[in-house]
Amino acid sequence: MRAIVLDAKERKRLAVMDQLEAEARGNGFTRIAGVDEAGRGPLAGPIVAGAVILASTIPGLDDSKRLSEAARESLFVQIHAGGHEVGVAIIEPEEIDRVGIQAANYRVMALAVMNLPAAPDFLLVDGFRIPGVPWPQSRIIRGDQRSQSIAAASIVAKVTRDRLMGALENQCPGYGFARHKGYGTREHLEALERLGPCPAHRRSFAPLSKRNVDELFA
Repeated sequence: MRAIVLDAKERKRLAVMDQLEAEARGNGFTRIAGVDEAGRGPLAGPIVAGAVILASTIPGLDDSKRLSEAARESLFVQIHAGGHEVGVAIIEPEEIDRVGIQAANYRVMALAVMNLPAAPDFLLVDGFRIPGVPWPQSRIIRGDQRSQSIAAASIVAKVTRDRLMGALENQCPGYGFARHKGYGTREHLEALERLGPCPAHRRSFAPLSKRNVDELFA
């Protein structure tokens, strides 16, 4: 009996998370892409965006931040199967430093949509409107908790970025990238004091932007 109650709750939760997509479908749209990014705030590593057009509901979809790593990885595999369409884009620290994080954020989301196998006809975007794109869109506050499509995009972006940060652990040892994912934790800041910045660091971000980089290497 308990399993049936949980299943019913899950069906209800997912139905609520389909309301934005249902509204778009009611307005005549059929290729509705959720868009989200991961990595705006860290001191190191890329910013990554995902765009997902779901072919059907995937049980367990939720804001990636609410899920365990194991749940994210499992859902990531499911999102890349079953006829769902996925676009991913990555912008590296050098470009973030060159154009600024807000411009990089807009660009990476637009690129993720462009990288879908075929163009969408409507976008549900977590927290932002993407300037300059040709598709109609809705900016959805806390969209990764309110839309299945955005939740799927948040998982794609988060898992992709976490894997990239794990690889950076081997390329730039000593910073703990696999653990803190480039965020400004005490461990990371202490490593910066000890080792100075590596090529994965965003030189335009504090505290790097407030210090003489040569001193960090001294």
